[in-house]
Amino acid sequence: MIAAQKQAEAPSKLVPHRTLTAFYPAAAQRARFVADLFDRAARDYDWMSSAMSFGTDRQYRRRALRQAGVTPGMRVLDVATGTGLVAQAALALGIAPRHLIGLDPSLGMLEENQKLHGIQLAQGLGESLPFQDAAFDFVVMGYALRHVEDLSQLFTEFHRVLRARGRVLILEITRPSSRAGFALMRFYMQGLLPLLTRLATRHDDSVRLVEYYWATIAECVPPAAILTALCGSGFKSVERRTRARILSEYLGAKS
Repeated sequence: MIAAQKQAEAPSKLVPHRTLTAFYPAAAQRARFVADLFDRAARDYDWMSSAMSFGTDRQYRRRALRQAGVTPGMRVLDVATGTGLVAQAALALGIAPRHLIGLDPSLGMLEENQKLHGIQLAQGLGESLPFQDAAFDFVVMGYALRHVEDLSQLFTEFHRVLRARGRVLILEITRPSSRAGFALMRFYMQGLLPLLTRLATRHDDSVRLVEYYWATIAECVPPAAILTALCGSGFKSVERRTRARILSEYLGAKS
């Protein structure tokens, strides 16, 4: 079942990146642009995710969730669930479908999710979660931090819906710090991957999504800003773990 979206306006903003005018004209149009783009590219998203990670994404998600403490019996919220790749990893770790809720602003992504997984789904924004306080033991967001409008409001909402001693895990791609690493990643993400996507899907919208994905990675705020925002939203034991120098796992706990 797909629930109605809950709207709320954040009091202040910490944006994850500058306005990308090559994709939308002004910040006010960003949320609509992102939702529409994901709607149109939803059918190809799983292929694109696998191509970006050279086929390692599913195994990596399961490992990250396991190491972050996901165990059977927990009530889990998957924010920006998309087609359900993170949700699938949670199910593989023994989370019961009735204890797992996926939320996403894109109806197209939710429709793809609904075809594949038997979990509860809700349409909505991470900055305005349509759930009661202290409703979940674990909140996870996979590779969508760059697509929200306000990091501080997002993390405040995560903290609100977590129970005492609940945990948050945010998976994200971070631009390499070295010039050589950045150049190599840019070559693949900006040059080669769009070409592969066009050949494999023949869908302009999917190519556009890959191009936008890279732009948000290149322009995203540094990890230190994300860690500071998590701390400022009330999380304790905040840390960042890295894999292959570009995969970031941000963790925090509610006291």
